[in-house]
Amino acid sequence: MPVADEIDNAGPHFVKILIVEDQPRLSQLLRQGLAEHAYTVTCAGGCQAARDALCEVSYDLIILDLGLPDGDGLDLLSEWRRSRFTEPVLILSARDSVQDRVRGLDLGADDYLSKPFSLEELLARVRSQLRRRSEVKQTVIEYRGIRLDLLSQSAHLNGQPIELTRREFALLEIFMHNPGRILARTLISEKIWASHYDLDTNLLDVYMSRLRAKLERTYDKTFFRTVRGVGYQLL
Repeated sequence: MPVADEIDNAGPHFVKILIVEDQPRLSQLLRQGLAEHAYTVTCAGGCQAARDALCEVSYDLIILDLGLPDGDGLDLLSEWRRSRFTEPVLILSARDSVQDRVRGLDLGADDYLSKPFSLEELLARVRSQLRRRSEVKQTVIEYRGIRLDLLSQSAHLNGQPIELTRREFALLEIFMHNPGRILARTLISEKIWASHYDLDTNLLDVYMSRLRAKLERTYDKTFFRTVRGVGYQLL
């Protein structure tokens, strides 16, 4: 029996998506919905099947469930990131607490969608991830002593390295592209998480607090201003 069930239904850009999901009914729904929008879809029912699929083909996006029969999806995600696997990963999970989402994003997920979900929202998030991946960006951004290298995903302040998670790095990158501009919470959320679904939680505030701690408290400088009721500004 093959480890993955692939649909040879390539779209105009041959975008390949790997679905790692052990529930056959949901896997079939996702496969059909994505294939109808001209994506090439491969389904894997567990961690080992996903590893095998990735050994054979490179993918443009991975949709990852966390509760898998032969392991935890977060452990699999961590394994991928440690091995410098950089493809975007969208988590699908019934685990819906702020802590669960923070942990998933910290381990390297690019987006996190809670079950149950609408297929329309999933498709919108897929498009958003693929669009961001295809954007051509400058490789180094500098402002007020902060230096971001987008290729190596490294950050420095006054020449000293700053240890940032992938999500903290993405958040700082948005501000570095918009210095002095007041960024609305909705704008930040849409760029980081592909929608504003997290505005009902304190997830954005959690990440801003952590980013400030690493920049402001460590180096005794003020980089960010909170605009009450609106958002944040990189000074």
